Amino acid sequence: MLLSTARLLLRPFTHDDVDDVWAYQRLPEVARHMRWEPRDRHQVRDAVERLVRENELAEEGDCLSLAVVLRDNAAVVGQVELVWRSKENRQGEIGYIFSPAHQGKGLATEAAREVLRFGFEEMGLYRVFGRCSARNTSSAALLERLGMRREAHFIGTALDKDGWREEFVYAMLRHEWRARGAPAVARRT
Repeated sequence: MLLSTARLLLRPFTHDDVDDVWAYQRLPEVARHMRWEPRDRHQVRDAVERLVRENELAEEGDCLSLAVVLRDNAAVVGQVELVWRSKENRQGEIGYIFSPAHQGKGLATEAAREVLRFGFEEMGLYRVFGRCSARNTSSAALLERLGMRREAHFIGTALDKDGWREEFVYAMLRHEWRARGAPAVARRT
């Protein structure tokens, strides 16, 4: 599976991506809002091994993890994912992690928008949601730029490295996606 946008290729991970993923997953600023600490090379190798296997959405519970690559540079600058949460209720969950060196350029928004398009237009999902730490204002802003609305603010969802976690849940319904006139600029290749 390969998705594309004007500036990006979203492709399955390969074992050759370990160095690029390690470059950002080892950083404290990336791990700060994750449920894991900065990763060493061995932990990233294990994580990439899992990402390599997350390459299709064949049944409920599957996760499609895609490496985000700039068209003019083969390096992985981030990752996006879509998890098929409910077949019966046509629900999916979106997620993303990006290298700080490539943040603030609209790349995460572009990649996440393409994953939303895929979920709504190609998978036929009715609702897609995203979750983030309430402390992660950048992630919340990205979900809002996508046109998702905040549905919930959960308090005390888990004990993590900074104390009790608060979490925002954002969502979008298929008719909201269509009403935004979201451009179908990219297609699966």
